[in-house]
This record gives sequence, C-alpha cells and structure tokens, in this order.
Amino acid sequence: MYVELSGPDERLQDYTSLTDVALRKKLETERGLYLAESTNVVMRAIQAGHKPRSFLTAPKWIPTLEPWIEQACGSLDGGETPVYLAGEDVLEQITGFHLHRGALAAMHRPALPQVADIVKDAKVVAVIEDLVDHTNVGAIFRSCAALGVDAVLVSPGCADPLYRRSVRVSMGTVFQVPWTRLESWQDLEVMVGQGWKVAALALTEESVSLAEFTNSLEPDDRVALLFGTEGHGLSKWALRAATHTVRIPMAGGVDSLNVAAASAVASYAVTQGLHGDHRSS
Repeated sequence: MYVELSGPDERLQDYTSLTDVALRKKLETERGLYLAESTNVVMRAIQAGHKPRSFLTAPKWIPTLEPWIEQACGSLDGGETPVYLAGEDVLEQITGFHLHRGALAAMHRPALPQVADIVKDAKVVAVIEDLVDHTNVGAIFRSCAALGVDAVLVSPGCADPLYRRSVRVSMGTVFQVPWTRLESWQDLEVMVGQGWKVAALALTEESVSLAEFTNSLEPDDRVALLFGTEGHGLSKWALRAATHTVRIPMAGGVDSLNVAAASAVASYAVTQGLHGDHRSS
C-alpha cells in the first residue's frame, strides 16, 4: 500500500540514522533487517528471494520500482507491505543523507546457512578475517562474483556484508555469492581435513609466490583464499589454520595491495589455474 509522507514519521524507524554505523549495526541485528539502497540493489535482493518489510522512495522512482514491488509482494502497490512516498528533501531528513539512487527497502535478514552447506559443492572460496571497512567487504564480494569464486566465509568479527555500503559497493552481488559466518577457525580445520588447500595471503618467510602456488594446483583441488585485516593482516590463529602461505610479488617499492585489490588478483589467478578462462568474450 502506498503511504504518502510530508515529514519524518515514527513508522520509518527502520530508515533513520543510516549514517551511524554503530547504531545501525545494533538496530539491524535486533530487528533482523538490512537496508537495500538503490533500485538495482532492491532488484537483486528480490531476485535472490529476500522479502521486503517496506519500501521508501520518491514518487518519480515508482515506475522503475513497481516491477520489483509486484514480484516481491504480488501487487504493484505492495499490498500489505508499505511503500512510503516522500519528496527528496523529506527523504534526506529521514535518512540523514541525499538519496539519489532511486529507493530504499527495509529487507528481512535471511538466516545464515551452515559452513558445510556453503562449501559442499564449491571449488574456490574466499575467507575474510575481521575487515572493518564495509567498502572493502563489498568490493571483495563484487570481485568474487566476477571472477568465479563460489562462496565467501566471513569471520565473527568481520564487517557486515549486508550493511548498506557493503551491499551498494558490491552492486548487489552479496545476494549472488553464497556466504556465511565462520563460528571459529575449527571450521577451516574441518575443511583442511576434507582436502581443502587453505592459502593465507601473507608476507612471511615461508610464503611462496602466487604464481608458484597456482602452478602447483591440480584440477581436482579445492582452494580457500584467506585475506586479513586492512592494517595488521591475518591473525596467528588464521595463519595456523592455513596449509599454504602465499604472497603477491610487488614492484615499484610497494609492499602490499589494498585487501580488496589483493583478493581480486588472487581470485583471478586461482580460478584461472583451476578452471581456465571462464570469462565471457
């Protein structure tokens, strides 16, 4: 049902204080929701089967949003799901920023699957430990989707892949790439016991070059690529869980890449090593 608004409204608590990361983390966890920002992201969320609690948009975006409202709710006006409409100045008062990407939707947060279910049919997975920058998390998901990585595992302390900045930077691929949270490093130890090669991207005395690692791979190998925090890299616990330590050789006096860039380079090399050229022409 369409609900026209002339100003902030108590029914819009899901959408307030969107720029306060700590508050949103608390509220979204308590309410079991996440925010999808932009019509394209809303589309991808609905295509993935996620269910909306409500929509918030300016009237001019309704024509592009209606097909996805209908797909999710069974009717163009949302049926029993509220579709809140307001001018752009009112939207900025509500959300705390200028909403220029079409729409927001408060979505029900889906239950996370078990690690075993995520990796059962996977060949290559990315594991990200304790990243705090939502932009990096979203960029890693986008690279994984583009480069043929089958799944992503995130540590308990890693930033939320469903935070709106992560979702937006990922271009909605957080809904495309299967993912879940590790309960502990024992999850990786179980994978090692199942034959997975767990490659930690780190600069250590034992590390081998990425090319050397990929050249050693056999077609039946299964690889987990392990990426650490933006500042300190991987923890000792993560390194202990790894079966291999791998480095990306640097030139030009540069000692390392941004973690999102490193994930793209490593993901490309490993998927090419296992699958050959999987890209569309």
